[in-house]
Amino acid sequence: MGFISEIFGYLLNWLYQIFNNYGIAIIIFSIILKIILIPITIKQQKSLKKSAELQKEMTEIQKKYKNNPEKLNQATIELYKREKMSPFSGCLSSILQIIIILSVFWLVSQPLTYMTRTNPELIEKYAKEMQESGYNSNNSYVQIAVIDYAETKYQELTAQLEQENVENREELEAKRDEYNQLRLNMDFLGLDLSKVPTQSLNDWKVYIIPALYVITSAISIKITTNMQNKKKKKEIVVAKEGEEEPDPMEQMQQMNKSMMYMMPIMSVMIAAIAPLGLALYWLISNILMIIERLIINKVMDVIEKKDSKEETANE
Repeated sequence: MGFISEIFGYLLNWLYQIFNNYGIAIIIFSIILKIILIPITIKQQKSLKKSAELQKEMTEIQKKYKNNPEKLNQATIELYKREKMSPFSGCLSSILQIIIILSVFWLVSQPLTYMTRTNPELIEKYAKEMQESGYNSNNSYVQIAVIDYAETKYQELTAQLEQENVENREELEAKRDEYNQLRLNMDFLGLDLSKVPTQSLNDWKVYIIPALYVITSAISIKITTNMQNKKKKKEIVVAKEGEEEPDPMEQMQQMNKSMMYMMPIMSVMIAAIAPLGLALYWLISNILMIIERLIINKVMDVIEKKDSKEETANE
């Protein structure tokens, strides 16, 4: 995870240098990452479409070997091998999402290490100074607390140096320069992205981004469920009257459905104990995912209608 976090850190730091705002950098970072993952999303959609096309063959295999589970499994595996498909392609996509989630979590919880690549000795020096002073001692994310502490001390020294006849001016300026190396502009539309919801229960603002994330997650799940139900209706194979054939891909579909619900739940749990920067990333990713799925759904409908017309014309 650390290796991926370092790669993400280079990109996020580059964006931060351009916009000088942590929140804007995270938003652009989310968009770029989503664009990079578009080929994987397209591949997943093609895989789902191909799975639907194989439904008839799967049903025939099940009928043929319904009393022989071993033969049924073997024939199913051979079918997927022949078509160069994996029955768990949807799960692989979800696993990739989990890896990205954890990598971004490491990144936003240790931005001085993975993003700005600040000297570890400097981080340790001021982490110790902060702890000795008792500043922000309830923050479990040391680097986030150090950033907040450095910002406070930087502003104090700046105000002090603006006065005339300040003793030890050079020493104070050197100290301020060190604090400056630990600073990040985490103010985004009046929200402090360094705050952790479970550690700032009295600040109602910390719930805005997580609440929007929950809402967009519900919308995303609703859209995905509707798309799946629509496909399922089209893929129903009517058996003989009085017979009911179980779906041979039911196990895969149930697993994918479980992953679909598990991801938002896991994300909300992590967002509650992580800096708001992570919740902002997930919120933007959710919004982009909703837009992406609506577009893909529209395109798939157009393709299906075109294929249907071609089949009718051939008949």
